[in-house]
Amino acid sequence: MNSSEENAVSGMTAGGRSAVRMGPAELVQAAAMARRFYLEGKSKIQIAEEFGVSRFKVARVLETALERDLVRIEIRVPAELDAERSDALRARYGLRHAVVVESPAEAEDSPDPENLGEVAADLLGELVNEGDVLGLAWGRSTIHMAAALDRLPPCTVVQLTGVYDAGTAERGSVEAVRRAAQVSGGDAHPIYAPMLLPDAATAAALRNQTGIARAFEYFDKVTVACVSIGSWEPGISTVHDMLSDEERAHYASLGVAAEMSAHLFNGEGRRVGRDLGERCITVKADQLRRIPEVVAIAGGARKAAAIDAVLRSGLVTSLVTDTSAADVLMTSGTTPKPALNRNDPDGP
Repeated sequence: MNSSEENAVSGMTAGGRSAVRMGPAELVQAAAMARRFYLEGKSKIQIAEEFGVSRFKVARVLETALERDLVRIEIRVPAELDAERSDALRARYGLRHAVVVESPAEAEDSPDPENLGEVAADLLGELVNEGDVLGLAWGRSTIHMAAALDRLPPCTVVQLTGVYDAGTAERGSVEAVRRAAQVSGGDAHPIYAPMLLPDAATAAALRNQTGIARAFEYFDKVTVACVSIGSWEPGISTVHDMLSDEERAHYASLGVAAEMSAHLFNGEGRRVGRDLGERCITVKADQLRRIPEVVAIAGGARKAAAIDAVLRSGLVTSLVTDTSAADVLMTSGTTPKPALNRNDPDGP
């Protein structure tokens, strides 16, 4: 069949525009072919054999069906997810996954709106496989995520940091670890210790205690981790809030822009103030870097600069955030080094 014959059959001109109206028989045939192709998953060759025509005619008929609105192709995601921003953010930072959630109208500037936790819970349901070791770090967003979990394959769950306040452990990260383990049916390894200790010697002694040491043994086995990000300001970083005024001023003088699991980062994503880690019960930065999937949950315009800094560090592979933070991140500074290039132990 030559091209002119094809165009006549399909009602298309050589330029791709409709030349004549389709009759009822043509419309019925086009609808049937479209159903076979789009709904039943049949190939053009299979459709051609069924209808006794060439596969070239099938291709033309399918094109005509689209042009004449017999077939409408829509890419739809739940209303709260912003697919366009998600893809743009993933590409900009070289992330494995980026999920951008619509910021609640009443809390556009609030850090870590609760709906981030719900979406992160669904994401973990996708990422965690049977037999994995899931690590959860302290943070309000990870606590919200754990509360929203309703499915996880059988896996071991380990706490990656101490708690903000040992007196609230049962309502915080310890409970988050237990909740995740309950949903998955796996073992839980919580840490009953504060994140920040008065000095390095006390922290070292605690790390050697049996229960804490057992949890630490799993850090090198973690396959998926969930972490929070804090800005270096009151109320948006638990570590910032745990320090004295003098200590906060000292670390601020080093250019701290962000905190994640008691690790501090400047605006370029480089780690600073490493001495703080010696006083903390937390997973090491190089251990985080070796974890195949590290999901950060953080949102709100006030946290955007901190999120940018941590993403530039290369420690995070995936991000759940909101539109308020995403809009700032898409215009923040120079294009960052891809996050999935995680070989540099000091960050970018």
